[in-house]
Amino acid sequence: MPNYLIPNWPAPKNIHAYTTTRGGGVSQPPYNSFNLSTNVGDEISAVTANRTRLRQDLKLPNEPFWLNQAHTNNVITAKSQSDFPSADAAYTTQSNIVCVTLTADCLPILLCSKQGNLVAAIHAGWRGIVNGVIEATIKALPVAPQELIAWFGPAIGPTVFEVEEEVKEKFVATDPKAQQAFTSIVPNKYLLNLYLIGRQRLNNCEVSAIYGGEFCTYSAPEKFFSFRRHATTGRLASLIWRE
Repeated sequence: MPNYLIPNWPAPKNIHAYTTTRGGGVSQPPYNSFNLSTNVGDEISAVTANRTRLRQDLKLPNEPFWLNQAHTNNVITAKSQSDFPSADAAYTTQSNIVCVTLTADCLPILLCSKQGNLVAAIHAGWRGIVNGVIEATIKALPVAPQELIAWFGPAIGPTVFEVEEEVKEKFVATDPKAQQAFTSIVPNKYLLNLYLIGRQRLNNCEVSAIYGGEFCTYSAPEKFFSFRRHATTGRLASLIWRE
């Protein structure tokens, strides 16, 4: 059986949230083994079997609301049946609707309200963050930002995520505080702290209850998929729903 990460956060008791790890599925290398994405070249039959196992293991109330992710700032309302809409964030105030995001280095952000009447999932890679996906999601939610709780799932860590000057310039142009998330290593090369960037953007939106952020997908090959480590690889799923 796959191992699942359970967020350590003060969510209401009716909120259920998990992130998958890479083991315990049926996908063959290089997608071994619990790949949950149909868009990375894996055998569809294997992904289907893995998704069936996911539903059974977590006793999901519905098929997750899978998205066609493209590093946009598109935010949509999740529904019971997914037609793979193009978006990078989804939310719902309905019970038993499972919001989900797929990642393999990008930052998965799960959100819920302190009252337990809303959940959301954000796919926050560096491009999506630059495009404003975090701000767009918080703005779309029908609750005050101060009423939200956030959890950061596994993403590439701050000691290994190398980017070029161009990436730094894009972030700093939209928020000067982003400078704090970059550490110079050689000319035109920086280490980017994606977790800090995510925290800054949420703080800018007046979301202060933020948890998680202790993982590194790149540095734990037995546990996580990492696009930076192997360009052809599977995807982890971060899911959230409310009863």
